Amino acid sequence: MTKYLIFFLLIFLSFFSSCAQQNMSEYAGNWEGTLPNVDAFNFSITVKDLSSNSYNITITNTKTLINKKLKSISNNHIQISIDDYIHFNLHFKNDKNELTGFVNAGRLMYHVNLRKNEVNTYTGTWNPFMINGSLKSDSIFLSIDKNEDGTLAAYPFLGDHRFSGAWADNFVEQDNILSFRCLKTGFKFRSILLKDEIQLEILLGDIFLTKTHLNRFETDWKQEVTGIEENQNTNKPQQLNDGWITASINDFNINQAKLDQLIEKVISTKEYENTHSILIAKRNKLVFEAYFDGYNHNIPHDMRSASKSISSAIIGIAIDNKIIENVDKKLYEFVPKAYQYTKNPLKYKITIKDLLTMSSGLDVNKMAEEDNYQGSENWLKTVLEASMVKTPGTYADYGSANPFLLGVILNESLDKPLELYMDEKLFAPLGIRNYINQTEGTETIPYFGGGMHLTSRDMLKFGQLYLNKGIWKEKQIISENWVEESFKKHTRLQDQKDKNEYGYQWWHYTYTIDGKAINSIEARGAGGQYIFVIPELESVIVITSGNYRNGKTRQPEKIIEEYILPAMIN
Repeated sequence: MTKYLIFFLLIFLSFFSSCAQQNMSEYAGNWEGTLPNVDAFNFSITVKDLSSNSYNITITNTKTLINKKLKSISNNHIQISIDDYIHFNLHFKNDKNELTGFVNAGRLMYHVNLRKNEVNTYTGTWNPFMINGSLKSDSIFLSIDKNEDGTLAAYPFLGDHRFSGAWADNFVEQDNILSFRCLKTGFKFRSILLKDEIQLEILLGDIFLTKTHLNRFETDWKQEVTGIEENQNTNKPQQLNDGWITASINDFNINQAKLDQLIEKVISTKEYENTHSILIAKRNKLVFEAYFDGYNHNIPHDMRSASKSISSAIIGIAIDNKIIENVDKKLYEFVPKAYQYTKNPLKYKITIKDLLTMSSGLDVNKMAEEDNYQGSENWLKTVLEASMVKTPGTYADYGSANPFLLGVILNESLDKPLELYMDEKLFAPLGIRNYINQTEGTETIPYFGGGMHLTSRDMLKFGQLYLNKGIWKEKQIISENWVEESFKKHTRLQDQKDKNEYGYQWWHYTYTIDGKAINSIEARGAGGQYIFVIPELESVIVITSGNYRNGKTRQPEKIIEEYILPAMIN
C-alpha cells in the first residue's frame, strides 16, 4: 500500500512541476500590488569600533536586518563587505567624531555621514531609494516580459515617482520562481509565480526586507505624483546650515508677479509638467526656491549628463594638483596595458582636451554610444575598440564615451580611490554631503559620463563656484584659469540641432529677451536637468525635471526664457 502511495505522490509532484514550468510564460503581462511597509527601505546604520581593526555593523529599518562583527581589510580606514553587493568604505573625520564615506550597493555609491553618539559608536542613515522620509505611495508594479527565446524578464516600478526605477538584470528561472537583481540599488527580487497571483519578495543582499502579493493589472499603469510637501511662493528661502545665505527677490528688483505666474503655471497646467525644482541665486545669495511633486531640498536629484560638468571640474582640479600634467596629454598614456592593443595612429592622437570638448573622433553615435557600451560586459573594451570617424580635435559630436574615458584617465593617475579624491577636493569643500555617485560597469569606479545625484541647492553651489571663478566661501577650490578655459567656446557640437558652441563639458546658449541677448553657460542633463551660469546677471539658476520620455527634456530653456529672465531684467 505504501509503495502505491509513494508512486502516486511522485506522479502528482511531477505533473505539478511540469505544469509550473510549462505555464511560466503565461505570467507575461502587468502585475500590481501594495507594499505592507513603506518604511522598510529607510535604513539606520550603526558602526561600533571594536579592538584589533574589528567593527560591529548594524543595519535596521523597523527591525534589525544585519548585526555582524566584521574585520576591515584596511588598517587605515573601515573597508568591509556585508555580502557580494554591499560594501562599506568609511573614514574617521573631525578627531574621530564622525565617520564619512560610501556605502556601495549595486551601481550606486551613497555618500553617508555617521556621527559619534556614544563611546566608539557612530550612527547615520542610508536610503537606497534616494528619498528622505517614507515612500509616499505603497503601490508597486511589475511588468513581466517574454523574451524571444521563451525566457522571462521582469521590471519593477514603485508607485512613488521620485524613484526613477530599478535597472533589472541577472534573471534566473528555477521551477516557478523568477529571480533578478536591481543593478542600481543592489536589491534582489524573487517572484514566486503562484496559481492566480505573484508573491514578490524584496531582499537586501540575502536579507529579507518585505514581500507583497501582485494581481494582474489590465489597464495602463501610472506612477503617482506625490502630494506637495513645501509651499511654492516667492518668499525669502529658508536659511539652512548648508553654506547658502538667503535673501529676498525684492532686494534685487526681481519681478515677483512674473515668478508667481511661473509657480501657478507649473502647478496648474501640463505645459511645464514634471518640473521638480526651480532655484535662483543672485550675487552669491539664494533668492528663490520652489519644489514640486513631492521634491524638497533634502532629495538628491539624478543630474544625468549635467554631472559631466562636475567630471570636467574634477579633471581641472587634478591638473591644478599636478596629478595630470595638462590637457594636451594623450589618452593612451593612461590606458591600462591590457587595452593598449586598441591603439592605432589616429587613436593615439586623442588628447584630454579632445575628450573634454567632445572632439575625440571616436564613433560616439554607434559603437561608442552610451546604450551600446553600457549593454556590454566590458565598457572600456567596447569604447576603445570603437572605430574612429574623424581626426581628433577637428569635429565635435556629443557622446558620453568622452567623459567616461576622462574618468578612466584620472582613476589610473591616482593613488587613492577616485570617489575619495572627488569628495576631498570638490564636494567636501563645497559642503556637499548628501550625494550619490553612479559607477561604471565594474561597479567600483565613479562614472564620469553622467548620473551623479545632488540636491538642487548643491547643484546651485556648483554653478556658483564657476560664476565666482573657482571660489566658494573665500576658498579657491578650482583655479581661475581652469574656469576660464572651461567656459571658452572650443568646439561646436555638430550632431545637435542648435550646433551649440561647447567648452570643457559646458554648453553655450543665447536667449533673447525683448531684443536683448543674454548669454548662458550651461550644464545639461536628459529629462531637463540644468545649471545656468549667467555672468552678466551675476546669477545661477537650477531647474530639475522628470521629462525623460515625453520629448520635453529642454523644457527648462523655455521656463527661463519666458519667465525667469524677463523677471530678472525688467
